[in-house]
Amino acid sequence: MIRLYWATFPKSKRRKCIFKISCSQYVYQITNKEGFYKGLMALKYRYYNCRGGFHISVDPIDGRKIMILSNFNVLTEDDISERFINPAKAS
Repeated sequence: MIRLYWATFPKSKRRKCIFKISCSQYVYQITNKEGFYKGLMALKYRYYNCRGGFHISVDPIDGRKIMILSNFNVLTEDDISERFINPAKAS
């Protein structure tokens, strides 16, 4: 199904993901590596967390950006899309 999604929708028409690794790529990798059930769990997590309601802030200890999701999970710069880390480069 993910390959069909990739073939049907060009990158320019896909939703922009908040995660560094796109949601479809992440689910595809997990499914291939760990199986269908784990892939479904990855899809569920990304579906509920890759949307609005997040807050970006700077960690006062190391100065790196963090993203607090609507479910209060915290993402570090390693997991956040580059367009949120360096907005000037994304333009």
